[in-house]
Order: sequence, then C-alpha cells, then structure tokens
Amino acid sequence: MTVSVKDVAQAASVSVGTVSNVLNRPHKVSAATVERVQAAIEELGFVRNDAARQLRAGRSRSIGLVVLDSANPFFAQVARGAEERAAAEGMAVLLGNSDQSPLREAAYIDLFREQRVNGVLLTPTADDAAAVSRLAEASIPLVLVDAELPGTPVPSVSVDDLEGGHLAASHLLSLGRRRLAFVGGPLSIRQVSDRLAGARRALEEHPDASLEVIGQDAMTVLAGRAAGEAIARRPASERPDAVFCANDLLAVGVMQGAALLGDIRIPADLALIGYDDIDFAQSTVVPLSSVRQPAHEMGAVAVDLLLEAVASPGDPPRRVRFRPELVVRASTRG
Repeated sequence: MTVSVKDVAQAASVSVGTVSNVLNRPHKVSAATVERVQAAIEELGFVRNDAARQLRAGRSRSIGLVVLDSANPFFAQVARGAEERAAAEGMAVLLGNSDQSPLREAAYIDLFREQRVNGVLLTPTADDAAAVSRLAEASIPLVLVDAELPGTPVPSVSVDDLEGGHLAASHLLSLGRRRLAFVGGPLSIRQVSDRLAGARRALEEHPDASLEVIGQDAMTVLAGRAAGEAIARRPASERPDAVFCANDLLAVGVMQGAALLGDIRIPADLALIGYDDIDFAQSTVVPLSSVRQPAHEMGAVAVDLLLEAVASPGDPPRRVRFRPELVVRASTRG
C-alpha cells in the first residue's frame, strides 16, 4: 500500500503542511520536528509523489478560488484564510467572483484551466457535477468550499447548514415567536435550501407556529432592505414577529428596511437573526444575532485538503464539516 503525506503527518503528530515544510523548507521547522517527521518517513517507507513534488517545487504557484460573492465579508474571510495558508506554502490565490451565475463560474474554471493552476477551490452555484467534470478532464484537483457534492470524489469543507437553520429557528421559537419568516436568496444554492430545511425541521416541533418564505434574487443588503420594506408595508397584524435571514447581509437590509418605512422595534416587534456572523454583525444599530461559521478556518482547511489531494491523488476524498454556533445579541435578546 502506498504511504501518503497524510500518513506521515499522522504518524509524526503534525499537519500535512509541516511535513511539506520538512521536505522542501526544513529551515522553517524546528530541529525536533524535522527529526520526528524524518523518523516517521523512514519507519513508514514514504516515497515522495512526483505531482506533489512538482507542486511544492513551484512549477505553478497559483490556486484558483471561485466564490459566490466576493463582496460578502464571509467569503472575504474564506479567501483570507486560503491566502494565508497558501502563502505559507509559497503559493498565491487567484480570486474569482461567480456572482451566483453558473455561466461566470464556468468562465472562471475555464480561465483557471488555461492558467494551469495547481488546483481550484470552489463554492458552486448549484448542485451539479459540471465543474467537477471540467476540472477532471484537465487533471486539476478540486476542493469544494462551504458546500458538498454527494456522490462525487471531491474533498470538501463545509458547515452543517441543516443544523444551522435549526439553531436559528429554534432560538426564535424559544422566545415565544410563532409567526416566522425566512428571507433567503435563490433556493438553487444548497446553503440557502439547507438553512431553510433546518428551520422547517425546528417548526415541526411547534405545530402552533408558521414559517413564511420571502424569496430574493440576491443575498445582499439591498435585497434584504426590499424584504424589510415589504414587511413594514403590511398591517401590524399581518407581519411576522421573527425573521431568519439566510445571511447577515440580508439581515442588515431587513433591519434597515423595517426601520426606514415602519415604526418596527427590534426585537420587541420583530426578532431578527442572520447567518455567518460577519464582523459587521456586532456593530449594527441593533447588534445582530447570527449563526457563526468559521470562515477563516474553512479557507485554510480547503488549502490543506488541496495539498492532500495533490500529494495522495488515489486516496478517498476527505470531507470536513464544521458545526455552526449560535451567537445571541440584542436583535433577539429583548
């Protein structure tokens, strides 16, 4: 059986990146760690993989990253985590913004193929295998970020959005709110549909509660503001008493729209929770409750998974799934 870099890392109790440094930049690692890794290499009989050696030798020093919206602070943090981790390996990250468009996503993937990047980190616009096929044809490793594609041999790093949606809706229900609304972008985006499904699961435990879906074409502040203004135009008796937004940008917009057009008090009249826990969430006029994702760590882990895929291309794909965390602030605290 072929011994991989991951096997060496596990035997030496270090990260894959540390093994890479020992093999290529030992001056960056302590003498004790170098000795421990080299002992593991000798014990396991590890032989360097040509593809991994070429990657680390700098035949190509770039990684492609395609996200749904580079203006979203969540994806900015993902990119930062990926850039910092890639820089430690002597590589650079090329960022592309699909703007939730499958056509733009495909264009970036084709561009990265032409640039002969070492690999691609992708937050897909939809659950299809087209991107996987295009990259597989060019023998370019792929790692999914903030998403999974079941049934495909693709590593991924994601958050359990079903649990996240359940956390958000359960929190609103625990406050005694029963007329809930979900404000989200296109349901073709897996993260959005999973968060909605998680919220619906929470409502199954409360038959006296309802959930209205207020769809939007985008996941932006302006889209959220439009939803907030529409809610504010309704008679008070017909408004939801709680809103769960598919991301924090939408939630900020809902807060703005409700305040601009209506005398709606948050959280007294409308409890509001977002998703992602971007830095801005805690500094809004009414600090925003949110479901936290470890964005920076997700970007760094995605690069690690890519390195593993290059170093050991025959290994089964590794899928890392983080658990979301509920962060309660004034927009639901009351």
